Amino acid sequence: MIERTLLSASYDPFDRQREFHNSRKKYRLFGGAAGPGKTRALLSEAIFQALLNGRSDTLLMRRTYPELEGSLLAQFRRDVPRDLYQNYNEAKHLVTLTNGSTIRFGYCRNENDVYQYQGAEFLFIGIDELTHFTLKQWQFLTSRNRCPIPGTFPCMAGATNPGNIGHAWVKALWVDKAPPPGYERPEQYDPGDYDFIRARIADNPIYANDLNYRKTLEALPEQLRKAFLNGDWDVFAGQYFDLFEIGRHTARPEEIGMQAWWPRWISIDWGFQHPSAVYWHAAEPLAAISNQRSATRNPAPGSNAGGDTAARIITYREFVQNGLSPRMLGQAIAERCKGEKIQEIYLSPDAFAHRTSEASIAEQLGEVLAANGMPRPSPADDDRIGGWQLMYQLLEQDAWVITENCAKLIECLPQLVRDNRRVEDVRKVEGDDPADAARYGIVPGARYAGVGAHRSAPGAGQAPPLYSQMRFMPGMPLGEQIARLVTAEDATSRAIQFQRLEAEARKQFGPQRLPRRRWNW
Repeated sequence: MIERTLLSASYDPFDRQREFHNSRKKYRLFGGAAGPGKTRALLSEAIFQALLNGRSDTLLMRRTYPELEGSLLAQFRRDVPRDLYQNYNEAKHLVTLTNGSTIRFGYCRNENDVYQYQGAEFLFIGIDELTHFTLKQWQFLTSRNRCPIPGTFPCMAGATNPGNIGHAWVKALWVDKAPPPGYERPEQYDPGDYDFIRARIADNPIYANDLNYRKTLEALPEQLRKAFLNGDWDVFAGQYFDLFEIGRHTARPEEIGMQAWWPRWISIDWGFQHPSAVYWHAAEPLAAISNQRSATRNPAPGSNAGGDTAARIITYREFVQNGLSPRMLGQAIAERCKGEKIQEIYLSPDAFAHRTSEASIAEQLGEVLAANGMPRPSPADDDRIGGWQLMYQLLEQDAWVITENCAKLIECLPQLVRDNRRVEDVRKVEGDDPADAARYGIVPGARYAGVGAHRSAPGAGQAPPLYSQMRFMPGMPLGEQIARLVTAEDATSRAIQFQRLEAEARKQFGPQRLPRRRWNW
């Protein structure tokens, strides 16, 4: 065929790319490390499929439009011969080949954007950087992978590096050959449908001897270096926030409908060489919970029985920058708070230390904030384990939402893994400043807002899966947790339930002094 000859003249696949093209499995995954020609292989596979099956439709995807423009579309415009297609519709990102087949370039920034393809049929679907997508998006797209042309073989392929929000489910399907958590109809999973073609930088003759590119990869932080240079899928084993999903736990700022009267607070992780990370949080009230609390005879300690209670914590703004003095950082924060009433500011505890005769970082920062009519910072709770578990719990309960303008935090959370030496904790790595800063705000914010353990039904809202048997969360007073878990209304039943919860707490944490009960008989 003339068309295939034209493509072959512009694309000569190397061994791993050829192995990818020759695979007959329904679902293929290509790549691992950075630089083995993943994007070009995916683009060429879509063209091959479209050329072999006249009047068929294919789809190529990235998570966002800027990513699509900078990868698949850029390579299409640069590398695909113009004689190979009739036209390219810039508005629709639709290529029509000379045999009537089409290649559509698409993206799914938000979780529900996949539904724009509902009713469509694609012989081939290729997803670049597959780990940027969620399992739900993948499973929905598999339902669009069909073709009415007799004799065709609908199939899908992904190309990706390890890491990001989809790391766990992609690794499970292709590397571990097992259905991941959240996989609907796991009994239908057939490992024989999946083929992982592992490729590294050395497999690409263009980059194999490029010492500068290799040096760039070797200079990356440890996790990214292992993932991008070696294609190591185990580097993210033990992903802490394995339930984090774009769309479920994120939202556009305009979707929230922020109100000026919502309680707001700020959390800061101080840094100079490392970035300072600042996050703004708000408590979103829910009248139903407020009314329920008002009707309770003995409300939980710390609850706002007569007023609004928060249904969710909204993290709605971020500021991440290094090289700022405490006073410069204070001014930057104040400028971003114009017209907002900030009730509390929580700062990393180490910023309160007096390292020299000069005022501490907290004092310098506080002077600027106070001059702008804002609260001086208070030391944040630095219970790492309790904080991470609470963040996990709130995500599990859908009680914490991050707006999409907090890009650094959204990028950081899925990359966090357990510390091998202290598995309840998150391993400290370069670039974890956004997560630490958010934790400083979520812990006190959750108590203030009224979200957390007390919202859980039995068995829900627990710690991460490794410790899912734990009912109580370290870092919060047990008396407060027990009181929040008591749901009975009559005094006798409440007393019995309190005793049972005390016994559970002793079993989890060992013998300790628990607060005396006071009931309003």
